[in-house]
Amino acid sequence: MTHFPLLDLEAGPIAAGGGCVARADDGRVVFVRHCLPGERVRAVVTEESKSYLRADALEIIQASPDRVSPPCAYSGPGRCGGCDWQHVAIAAQRRLKGDLVAEQLRRLAGIERVVEVEEVAGAPDGLGWRTRVRFGIDDAGRIGLHRHRSHELELVDHCLIASAAVEAIGVENHQWPDVDDLEVFASDASGESVLSLTTRSRRPLQLPSVDSGLVVNGRVARRPERLAFRVLQRHYEVSAGVFWQVHPGAANALARAVLNGLDARPGDRVADLFAGAGLFAGLVGDVVGPTGSVLAVERDRWACADATRNTVDQPHVEVLRAAVTSALVSERLGGVDLLVLDPSREGAGRPVMSSLVALSPGPRRIVYVACDPASFARDLRVVLDAGWALHSLRAFDLFPMTEHVETVAVVEPPQVRATNAL
Repeated sequence: MTHFPLLDLEAGPIAAGGGCVARADDGRVVFVRHCLPGERVRAVVTEESKSYLRADALEIIQASPDRVSPPCAYSGPGRCGGCDWQHVAIAAQRRLKGDLVAEQLRRLAGIERVVEVEEVAGAPDGLGWRTRVRFGIDDAGRIGLHRHRSHELELVDHCLIASAAVEAIGVENHQWPDVDDLEVFASDASGESVLSLTTRSRRPLQLPSVDSGLVVNGRVARRPERLAFRVLQRHYEVSAGVFWQVHPGAANALARAVLNGLDARPGDRVADLFAGAGLFAGLVGDVVGPTGSVLAVERDRWACADATRNTVDQPHVEVLRAAVTSALVSERLGGVDLLVLDPSREGAGRPVMSSLVALSPGPRRIVYVACDPASFARDLRVVLDAGWALHSLRAFDLFPMTEHVETVAVVEPPQVRATNAL
């Protein structure tokens, strides 16, 4: 790699990934972390390609009024990569996230829309919210968090965005020999927690004594292996390793947004794609009742087991272990009244979205829960090109101190839009 001198840059708008866009003297785009739009900074190049550079702002020459002192001692250039925006005031973080969503909608979906990101109860200062934290372990058994775009660890003795229940276990206070990585999953409501370990040795482990459940290489070594949660008025149990929202207020906020967006009625037939542990399937099942039905589709077998357990009182809810593909959509979803999908960061993809809008008869509404604005905007463009319309869009700050943002969008087909307009 070419060795660059420090670059004097003027930071432009926020880009996907949390950094700002700037221009080097040779015209190449520079994605600069640890700065804010409008700031003048002195930055070091961390990565080079033919068309762009990545850099870290080492010195702030002219600061933004939205800049604050990072509360975490492990944040900053070359340090922990878990938080992108420790240097940004909370209100400004939400404004910037709204700008990110709006920019992706404009560029990829052709929609001009002002996006307001809503605060979610449980993290008023942006700290102490993460109920699931994955740590790395070095060869000496010391615990840390990965640096940005690196396998190297930043050794830590605490994490400020981890919830109180996670930090109460004190995993950072111990050494973990022969362990590759360690995930802590905890519930502030119940105080229970589960450690999930991946080991690098077959010999018996000499583990520190901590008060939690324990899962080693996918096998339960000490209970509890699942945690209990209450969302609205419904009880859920979620196993270690199964996806569940990490912000303590997220499940309730998203559940309300999805239920309001679907506007389901008793007797409706609903499909829940990428259903996870059955969060939405169970709540929608309560609304449609025994005269309706819910098909929850999820490919992970452990999540399917949780979803089945979480809807055991609802015989009209079916959990199907399968990948969400265009073939599955065509074969199983014809005639559904409503549809909710909550894909991973990659989105549902063009083949699946094209199949959904081609259903005949098709749903009267689709509610799309997205954790990545770019993949969501690409998927949205598919349904817009088919004549569907964006009915509503909400955005939620489920990941304070990072650029990540969750959106809940409601789209309607042409015939429903025309009927509503009468």
